[in-house]
Amino acid sequence: MPNIKSAIKRVQITQTRTLRNASTRSALRTAIKKFELAIHNKDMEAAQTALKAATKSLDQAATKGIIHRNHAARKKSRLMKRFNKAAI
Repeated sequence: MPNIKSAIKRVQITQTRTLRNASTRSALRTAIKKFELAIHNKDMEAAQTALKAATKSLDQAATKGIIHRNHAARKKSRLMKRFNKAAI
């Protein structure tokens, strides 16, 4: 445990940000799982709304620096590809 006042504050800030990032990452994974479940059940309307939510979550996570922007782009591309393949 740090003794210096600024170091103590940095530890507290890091803990707060870690919790916030974990929460956002968890919500992101949940959104992607909902999309995958809708695709698996062949419910295209639910899949479309879930895809929209997952895309939004990916963009927000990339903007906040929780995931890399290329990682978000790759995930979105793969989700879109799965949706378009299932729509056929």
